Amino acid sequence: MRVITGSARGRTLITLDGGDVVRPTTDRVKEAMFSILQFELEGRRVLDLFAGSGQLGIEALSRGAEKCTFIDSDMKAVEVIQKNLEHTRLKEKSIVLKADSLSYIRTTSDIYDIVIIDPPYGTGQLQKALALLDGRVAAGGVVVCEMPYGEELPEAAGGLTLFKRYKYGKTELAVYR
Repeated sequence: MRVITGSARGRTLITLDGGDVVRPTTDRVKEAMFSILQFELEGRRVLDLFAGSGQLGIEALSRGAEKCTFIDSDMKAVEVIQKNLEHTRLKEKSIVLKADSLSYIRTTSDIYDIVIIDPPYGTGQLQKALALLDGRVAAGGVVVCEMPYGEELPEAAGGLTLFKRYKYGKTELAVYR
């Protein structure tokens, strides 16, 4: 796993052990996600929910995002994110919190320009997170969801509307605006 482009281009990232628990985003899907976001990253505030190794938020920072908040409930994941941020020299632009992603959305008053949601597949957490984001996404903001192909999603969630879905093998990205 590596950073594709930007200030940390080519840097290798560490990931968590456990294939059943951890499912790193493939380079192909990550490249597609950031092609979708390419003109929306510069100077933006990003929220990386269910952050895992932090690779998606780190890619956003590497490509010019101003700040990224990483949320994961697993202490090992938080430690891996912190190590990856140190290795990529992006720590100063980051906030890393050990917290349940859904609880964080419920309690934060922070507003984000870009929200990346990549929860464990098949748990219903994606739909729950979308339902809670109303008032947490800035006007003109975007939410990108990674999920297994064909997962049911609402056409609208709060002030967000499903804009487009993209298929990449067994993985799908959904964009809300």
